[in-house]
Amino acid sequence: MIDLRSDTVTKPTEAMRKAAFEAEVGDDVYGEDPTVKKLEQEAANLLGKEAALFVTSGTQGNQIAVLTHTRPGNEIILEANSHIFYYESGAVAALAGVQTRTIHGIRGEMDPVEVEESIRIEDQHFPETGLICLENTHNRAGGAIVSPENMKAIHVLAKKHSIPVHMDGARLFNAVSASGKNVSEFTDHCDTVQVCLSKGLGAPIGSIIAGDHTFIKRARKWRKRLGGGLRQAGMVAAPGLVALTTMRDRLVEDHEKALILRETLQSCEGIEVINNVETNIVVADVKERGMTSDQYVKKLKENGILAVTFGPTLVRFTTHYDVSMNDMKGVTEKLRNLS
Repeated sequence: MIDLRSDTVTKPTEAMRKAAFEAEVGDDVYGEDPTVKKLEQEAANLLGKEAALFVTSGTQGNQIAVLTHTRPGNEIILEANSHIFYYESGAVAALAGVQTRTIHGIRGEMDPVEVEESIRIEDQHFPETGLICLENTHNRAGGAIVSPENMKAIHVLAKKHSIPVHMDGARLFNAVSASGKNVSEFTDHCDTVQVCLSKGLGAPIGSIIAGDHTFIKRARKWRKRLGGGLRQAGMVAAPGLVALTTMRDRLVEDHEKALILRETLQSCEGIEVINNVETNIVVADVKERGMTSDQYVKKLKENGILAVTFGPTLVRFTTHYDVSMNDMKGVTEKLRNLS
């Protein structure tokens, strides 16, 4: 079975397993785990921020950021199909007590003019705008890269209004590798950032959030409140350190696989690839086959391919480390022979 459901299905490499086995550990809640501290320092340096915090997941990292930046009754601005709005179980309302103001972007990018027009004026009838959230790459926009220029324009206006900007950078390094830009060209235009170690980078668990020292100190307390304080966490931080330091450059291979997949799907009768494939996500519309996405995903599974529904007739495929170029040849053959 070739699993193209998500890059979250990657298995840890032998180097990661060895690092976990040999990790030097301590009680991280006491600040005594040397491997966690090494991971956090490496991440902060790489992301161009003062400090970083190891958290259990991307969703936890995003929610800690919202909790740290805002207070109950605030409003946050974010793209209408962003992960924080679409896939995090309404946590910003349930946990932080904030409401959302969504903007429909183009390929994941919000119009800076519309963002500024959405910032609340001082009025007793309105909530205060407490945070602006960006997502890069943008999952539901098909792994689209939000450009540094777009990020900069939003960050500049946010600073003018004294509003922080958080980037959900779960797949940030896909954006970096595909664009050929430096990490700082993205992270310079946000106050805080969350990066997943467990997607394309292949670690078994964990994410990083990064920002200034004041933010991370407050974020650490929110992590504890949410039950995210870990003890001998070096055993899971060590694979994350391997992922962060050795797996970034190879992401271009996943993008090459996605381009092969795009060309294959486009050659299949009744299938249209609807996203501009920039990174490792391909979204196909199967409506011209007279099928729903559920029906097509079932047919794929019967033929040894796993994918996920992405709408009534949309199917998402995600390439990753555990799907080889040889596997892609098999996928190509099966897709072309699929009736």
